[in-house]
Amino acid sequence: MAHKILILGASYGSLLGTKLLMAGYDVTLVCRRGTADLINAEGTDVRIQLRDEDEHRSFRSADMPGTLDAMPPEEVQVGNYDMVALAMSEPQYASDSILDLLHRVAEAGLPCLSIMNMPPLPYLRRIEGLDTGPLEPSFSCPEAWNAFTPGCVTLCSPDPQAFRLPESGANVLHVGLPTNFKAAPFEKEEHTALLREMSEAIDELRVDGKDIPVKLKVFDSLFVPFAKWSMLLTGNYRCVQRDGVRPIQEAVHSDLERSRRVYEQVDNIVTRLGADPSDLVPFEKYAKAAEGLLKPSSAARAIDSGADAIERVDLLVKLIADQVGASSAELDDISATVTKRLSENQRAAA
Repeated sequence: MAHKILILGASYGSLLGTKLLMAGYDVTLVCRRGTADLINAEGTDVRIQLRDEDEHRSFRSADMPGTLDAMPPEEVQVGNYDMVALAMSEPQYASDSILDLLHRVAEAGLPCLSIMNMPPLPYLRRIEGLDTGPLEPSFSCPEAWNAFTPGCVTLCSPDPQAFRLPESGANVLHVGLPTNFKAAPFEKEEHTALLREMSEAIDELRVDGKDIPVKLKVFDSLFVPFAKWSMLLTGNYRCVQRDGVRPIQEAVHSDLERSRRVYEQVDNIVTRLGADPSDLVPFEKYAKAAEGLLKPSSAARAIDSGADAIERVDLLVKLIADQVGASSAELDDISATVTKRLSENQRAAA
């Protein structure tokens, strides 16, 4: 019998969901009623560009060996699932229906794979010596995570970049940067074994004899997913300006030495938490990738569109820096700018 995976979030979550469906897993996407009805009627369509091909290919759930359904959170029976993936933006976990579902997932002791940029508090509690209490202001709803056993939660770096197409339905996802998910282990070997089984099944997938990008890589270190923090602070959050936004490429390359300095400061913070240098991504590799990132980050676009809450990895890193004795004026400035823009949006919405 196929393993059943519950994924909270039908947008970015449909990317991981599609890879699992291709590998024969059964997947349920948790989303709003209207989106669930659309997915149940038409399935999902995730578009990925294969190596050496000019056009994206459509990977439709209806053509996969695994089965897909979608439902709102209040209809989920958590006992039907073997693993949960958390693929929503962190502020979305503050809604009453999601809070109830999270509590039921935690009570059931299901292993949870987070593919948020923002690591859930239970995962941060797995980091030896880190006091998570002072980090709670960076979360929209820190109490959402109170019922979880830390060892049942692991983190997967959401390195692949994907977005919905404005001219298409909510069941269509376009993958812009088909890199890999990088997951840390669970505390229990039986949970990690399921994660590795999923990884191996995805790795073997082929279409017309060709490899399909976007793998699920499982590492032994808890710190590999934190390598994304340097990229987020150097590029994504520095897209946010006091009076507008700018593309990631400009945020990184308009002052490359300052970008290198920010990147290395965050790497230093992660190293102080316990990371090995091999867990991290060299600045040069990120700077090269940033050359092709010609749009503002999703966080910056959200703020510029009036959002009053986003994932605050910038604030989380600043608070950790303060705790481990690695504070920096540059990290403070990034966080202050984002806070200022969000506060302006909150006042405008009041």
